[in-house]
Amino acid sequence: MPAISIDLSVVVPAYNEEGRLGPTLDAIAGYLRDNENRFGAWEVLVVDDGSTDGTRDVVTAASVRDRRVRLVTSPRNRGKGHALRLGVLASSGRRVLVTDADLAAPIEQLELLDKALAEGHSAAVGSRSAPGATIERHQSLARELLGRAGNLLIRRVAVPGVRDTQCGFKLFDGDRARDAFAASRLTGWGIDVEILQHFRRSGWPVTEVPVRWAHQPGSKVRPLDYLRVLAELTSLKLRSVRPADLLAAAAFLLMAVALYAGRWAGPNHRYLPDSLQDQNQWEWFFAVTADNLAHLRNPFFTTLQGFPDGVNLMANTVMLGLTVPFAPVTLALGPAISLALVMTLGLAATATAWYRLIVRRVVRHRGAAFTGAALAAFAPPMVSHANAHPNFVVLFMIPLIIERALRLCAGTRVVRDGVVLGLMAVYQIFLGEEPLLLASVGMVLFAGAYAALYPQVAKAAVRPLAKGLAIAAAVCLPLVALPLYWQFFGPQSYTRVLHADHMGNSPRALLSFAERSLVAGDRATADALSPNPTEQNAFYGWPLALLTFAIVVRLWERALVKALAFTAGAAALLSLGPRFQIPLTNMTVPGPWALLADKPLFESVIEGRVAMVCAPALGMLLAVAVERLVRTPHIGRQFIGLTAVAAALIPILPAPLRSVERAPVPSFIADGTWQAYVGKDETLVPIPLPDSGNAEALHWQTAAGLKFRLPGGYFNGPYGDERVGIYGAAPRYTSGMLRDISFTGVAPVIGKNWRAQARTDFAYWHAGVLVLAPQQYQDQLRQAVDHLVGRPGKWVGGVWVWDLHDVGRPAPARTTLPAPHR
Repeated sequence: MPAISIDLSVVVPAYNEEGRLGPTLDAIAGYLRDNENRFGAWEVLVVDDGSTDGTRDVVTAASVRDRRVRLVTSPRNRGKGHALRLGVLASSGRRVLVTDADLAAPIEQLELLDKALAEGHSAAVGSRSAPGATIERHQSLARELLGRAGNLLIRRVAVPGVRDTQCGFKLFDGDRARDAFAASRLTGWGIDVEILQHFRRSGWPVTEVPVRWAHQPGSKVRPLDYLRVLAELTSLKLRSVRPADLLAAAAFLLMAVALYAGRWAGPNHRYLPDSLQDQNQWEWFFAVTADNLAHLRNPFFTTLQGFPDGVNLMANTVMLGLTVPFAPVTLALGPAISLALVMTLGLAATATAWYRLIVRRVVRHRGAAFTGAALAAFAPPMVSHANAHPNFVVLFMIPLIIERALRLCAGTRVVRDGVVLGLMAVYQIFLGEEPLLLASVGMVLFAGAYAALYPQVAKAAVRPLAKGLAIAAAVCLPLVALPLYWQFFGPQSYTRVLHADHMGNSPRALLSFAERSLVAGDRATADALSPNPTEQNAFYGWPLALLTFAIVVRLWERALVKALAFTAGAAALLSLGPRFQIPLTNMTVPGPWALLADKPLFESVIEGRVAMVCAPALGMLLAVAVERLVRTPHIGRQFIGLTAVAAALIPILPAPLRSVERAPVPSFIADGTWQAYVGKDETLVPIPLPDSGNAEALHWQTAAGLKFRLPGGYFNGPYGDERVGIYGAAPRYTSGMLRDISFTGVAPVIGKNWRAQARTDFAYWHAGVLVLAPQQYQDQLRQAVDHLVGRPGKWVGGVWVWDLHDVGRPAPARTTLPAPHR
């Protein structure tokens, strides 16, 4: 006799439900008997989860009345999740309904869920929160508020888009439910979320159906159970992380540590010489932010440099998004440690973020994604900036922003994704505005190319994308309005940054090798084709260019490849600047950057940096090619292809960054001798004044705990009536003369006019003492200062010192902290 085919299985988990279970089973069985024409053959499975009361007897009695009611037992109480798993796996129905023993959602609501499955969904979730739901009897206010808060957290952590994951009334496709419950691991209340996650990952459509619901006394769900659900889901998420993903993140961290190995050999005593003066500047940024926070000062402004005018920190790349959270580390361990940690961890986090984006959106093969992400984060331009520019190394928010923008195009959760995108943009602004601008250029290039290839897809995405971007702007702008106002209109703000001419890349630079490429590094060529070691913004090498061309030709049928190729090519062309010279000729031609060069925001961008957009685009193209190669059944083709990939990447593998022993801080500064010379409202004046070419005095200042101010400095500030941004303080006659001597060793004839000007400048700087450390042309500098001051300096604590206080004037009061900043 053939087995009876079951159309509907009803699973009821029960623990100590003797008082409520009898009426529930009678209601379910009665309803299904009356509606057999609709629901067909049915069974009810009650899972006794180790009850200590008469729950089993109630089920046995119901089974006597109708043999289609069956008992499934667990020897001990292990939780709702375990009970549901036993019941669903014991079922055989074409569809499976799970419902709680209290029947808070009446069994008659099954009709609504069944209709949803008939429309093609694999799971229908009875919801108390979906529009149209009816709650006839509420829980207590405290329980309801806690429940809503817990459910909100659960939805944000685990199943975005489902309003009510915990309502115990759900209908599933039977085979898929058994697959999901067989793969489940949770034993508690969190199994609802685990099952819904399984359906979402498998691509099985889930819908939420509004139902009628009434709170029943004696509920087993306690407010703290929502926290237990979150704990279960966190544990589940950790267990579900693929070992390959953890291995990739660990490998990126090792690569970052290897790149900075020289710094980590002695982070407080090693310097990256290719950073020029930028390491001193960035350590000062970390120190001044921590100092401002510790003393509750304005984090957007300081007079520690550039005294008396000060420095608009928001108008400089101070990276408040990291210098603020790292302030405790800076205060405890010093700015050198903070900077080293940020550069190392930030580079690893950036590579991991690119890896995550590539796995989710480009390829599924983990090895291919790792290869592409490694190129995106450790390409030669990134390694060049790794010397000195954390704002161009710590880019982990950029892949997250791209991913969120792509979600907006799908139009599934526009409001939520728009809000998240707005918050992401806020944080990226506090990490670096120029990288966000360049990333936006890259996204526009890619979107334009993809839209040209698939106009219908683009048309469908326009509306949700525009709405989401409007929401993002509405979230972002109020949060950054004050900082941006301070940046563009506050004290010491400027209109644009004055860069040198011809900051675009040479076409040869795109095909040449950077200095720090391990195998093919060429310092002479790199120096000839770039402004300095921190701005080698191209240098991808000709082998990678040839490989990219081959990938594009071979995979040209794929729209993604076409769009990525256009993005990389357009970015490379833009990076050449407003005009560029054709190699091997004397001919210069206009470049497309000329269309942007004078536009707001773009006028301050170093155009050569646009080539950094090529790195992730090339990385994604490489990932697509590697995935195709590793999955080809032709061993010979696979060998040749992977060999070509290796031949393109090995020449540009990064070598560890150069590091040297740091120049010691003079004992005059280190042991606090300076305090006898500098009053509370006075400054310490290094000779020559610190600027972008010599900022060692910033290191003195951080070593002294920022307890004295400096005129001059290394920062961006305004100059002239047009307030054009320059590097450092606006020059004065005396500072310019001392700087010229430090570079040429030639001093002018110093007469009364120079001395009068020096007195004016000393008074403007509130100078208490002049300090000359041993350096090139120190004799010429010392003689010039002797003439300016009118008396010889004294050798004190490893430096020459000129005390500017009048003879017989009392020694200045010892200072411990700067006066409050503006």
